[in-house]
Formats: sequence, structure tokens, C-alpha cells
Amino acid sequence: MDQATSLRNMVNERKTSAPIRKARVITITSGKGGVGKSNTSVNLALALSELDKKVIIFDADFGLANVEVMFGALPKYNLSDVIYRGKRIEDIITEGPNGIGFVSGGSGIVGLSNVNRDQLAFLIHNLNNLDGLADFIIIDTGAGISDQVLSFAMMAPEIFMITTPEPSSLTDSYSLIKALYRNPNFDKDNTTIRVIANKASTIEDGELVYQKLSSVVSKFLQGRLDYLGMVPLDSTIDKAIRQQKPVMISFPNCKASKAYKLIAKDIVDGTHLANNVKRGISEIFSSIMLNRRL
Repeated sequence: MDQATSLRNMVNERKTSAPIRKARVITITSGKGGVGKSNTSVNLALALSELDKKVIIFDADFGLANVEVMFGALPKYNLSDVIYRGKRIEDIITEGPNGIGFVSGGSGIVGLSNVNRDQLAFLIHNLNNLDGLADFIIIDTGAGISDQVLSFAMMAPEIFMITTPEPSSLTDSYSLIKALYRNPNFDKDNTTIRVIANKASTIEDGELVYQKLSSVVSKFLQGRLDYLGMVPLDSTIDKAIRQQKPVMISFPNCKASKAYKLIAKDIVDGTHLANNVKRGISEIFSSIMLNRRL
């Protein structure tokens, strides 16, 4: 039996024994770096926690440590320790502020295509447990259109696309969306892509960012985007970054923090999601590994 067949069998076995509860998995990504993707991940997690939601951030941006720097917490373990050293997923969760959990993907992300059957089974079992530990799992990807970014974006039921009013940011966001739509493994009918306009000068400016991106996606890809909201250009964000703290903690009443709180409320209360498909984190990883073996 080849590895791809083995993995299919494990995925099917996992589905029959899956827990009733599944965390809502959101992938936060961007077409280029420097637009505030990790900043958005951390501050939205904090805003969701203020709404009494249990949140775990999964840092899938291998090579950078933006999330752990902002949390001021150095993870002792990462996903490699689950795959190769038999650690439980609970053992590698670092606790951040407000009870937010943080899991570092580390080199385990890169090595997903090389694990054996026993390692796969153990990883999937642990990720299945992770589904039951949170209300939300936020996957913070790298930026751009690398295979790693596309893998996590393709398999997530919800994608939050972070973009700014800069023309280059809009162009790169469109390039990422186009790469998703042209990939045969992307399920556009059961994936919701929602835009967050970051560093917008006004509410109208944020809406214009969305309208520009939505227009080209509709015209050239026959696709649909939803608008989640805007985060204003706010000098307190830079101040918080220099303090190595999230703005939600350093300046909880600033314009940016208030915007994150509004977006979090819409995430929790919104009823306009394009689909009701709810894939857990273990199913997402299973799909990524299966596609890499085909």
C-alpha cells in the first residue's frame, strides 16, 4: 500500500471518529509582506478572546517569528516535536496573553511531505485533539504565492485576505487569489474569501479597496469576495510594534483596536458566510499532505 492510499484510509478513519466539536478554522494571508498580516492575526485573536472565545494561533509562516515576537513568548516546542519526538499537541501550545494559545509550525511545516505512516497517524490524531481545544484556530501563513501559502489557503474553509490601499498590495492580492482559482484542488464553491482593508485612511477608503479587488476577481475569475471591514491607519500600531506588544494590549481604546473589535464581533455574529462546510484543522493538514503525495 503506497503512502497516498494509507493517508486516504487514515483520513476516512479520522472522519468516522471525529469529535462533535470542531474549531472554526480561519487562514489569514496576504499577497505580499508588510501589509500587517501577522498583526491582524494576533489582534483579531485578542479581540475574539474578549468575546469569550477560546483561540489558538497556528503560525505557519516558517522562517519568520512575527507572532511569537508580538506575544513576547518563545515557544519551547513546535510541530516537529509532535511529528518526530512524540510530543502531544497539548505539549507544544505556548500560552500567550489573555489565554490565547500559540502553536509554532517551525520546520515541521517543511517536512510534512516526508513523514511516514506512523508519524502521519500520530500527527492527525493530535491535530484532531487540537480541534476540540478552541472555538477558533487562526492559521497565520506566509505572504505571497509560495506552495506553502497556497496549500494552507486552498484547504481552509475561510480565508481572510489582508490588503492595503497601495496598488502593489492590491495587485499581489489578486495574484494570490488568481493562483488559488487556477489550482484544481481549490474548492471555490465551499471556500469564503473575506477582505480586510488594512491601513485605510477612512471607512470609504477601506470600502474602495474591497470594491477594486472584488471587481477584478468578479470580472476575470468569475469569483466572489466578501468584505469584512477595515483597520485604519493608526500611529499607535507602530508604537505597539516597537514595544513588541499587540496594539489591543498596548492601546486598547485606539482606533485600530476598536476596528479589530468590530471585525471580531462580525466574525462571531455574522450570518453571511458563503457556505456551511466546516473542516477541522486535522482535515486541512490531511488534505495538504495527501495533495503533496499525489
